[in-house]
Amino acid sequence: MPLYEMLYGRRCRTPICWGEVGQRELGGTDVVLETTQRIDEIHEKLKAAQDRQKSYADVRRRPIEFAVGDQVMLKVSPRKGLLRFRKRGKLSPRFIGPFRIIARVGKLAYQLELPEELSRIHNTFHVSQLRKCLIDDATCVPLHEIELDKKLTYVEEPVAIVEEELRKVNNKTVRTFKVQWKHRKSSEYTWETEHDMLVYYPSLHMAWITGT
Repeated sequence: MPLYEMLYGRRCRTPICWGEVGQRELGGTDVVLETTQRIDEIHEKLKAAQDRQKSYADVRRRPIEFAVGDQVMLKVSPRKGLLRFRKRGKLSPRFIGPFRIIARVGKLAYQLELPEELSRIHNTFHVSQLRKCLIDDATCVPLHEIELDKKLTYVEEPVAIVEEELRKVNNKTVRTFKVQWKHRKSSEYTWETEHDMLVYYPSLHMAWITGT
């Protein structure tokens, strides 16, 4: 028997057979034709919506391919110092390298020649984690200054508070601080609450208050 009948103990009432449980004849031909027409319209609209979404995505999508021997940069994700166990940071990804491609794995992955200090990290990466080696000082991080884990993340430490501001949050006035991070540019400062600064970075907060 159908799953619906097994679960509920009665037959499913469909638009083409409204009636009580029991032997019934199908409705008229016009009902069946109308139902079929509605289903076809739904399929057409779903297909149109899918094609429209695909056209939007294709505008930004571009095929990325590398050859064996190419030099590429590897994307890594910074996280805020002591706040790493509490919440994810707002810091944008960085890149380290360059590294040489030694093999292609399938259509979308590449094997890199990694230095000894990254030996604990698997050397095969998806193409989305790689960038062509066009070095930009604003996005590159010196490898000797960070310690990567197996998830390609590293701890980003704050170095100074440059500004403070009072903001209204949930009908409360909260003091916030504009924080400069070690490997950030001036356009990538983040705003942190006074509570977080007192709890996780008390020395930095004290240096700002005392002006030292």
